[in-house]
Amino acid sequence: MKELVEYIVKNLVIDEQSVSVTMTEGEDETIIHVFVAPDDMGRVIGKAGKVASSIRAIVNSLAARQHKRVSVKFGE
Repeated sequence: MKELVEYIVKNLVIDEQSVSVTMTEGEDETIIHVFVAPDDMGRVIGKAGKVASSIRAIVNSLAARQHKRVSVKFGE
């Protein structure tokens, strides 16, 4: 899942080198942290958060197949 999020985000931003995706696995939830350059944050979040919501929907769909809970958090 981490690789999928990284692929999607790298295709959205201008500065691909600044993209960093980390995954932290907890007992009952996995958190994927996405870090991008400040100038690219708007591209990743999208207007009214629609792009971020779409990324989360894709990840949640894959996680449901594996019977897991996954959260995606965005930061600079």
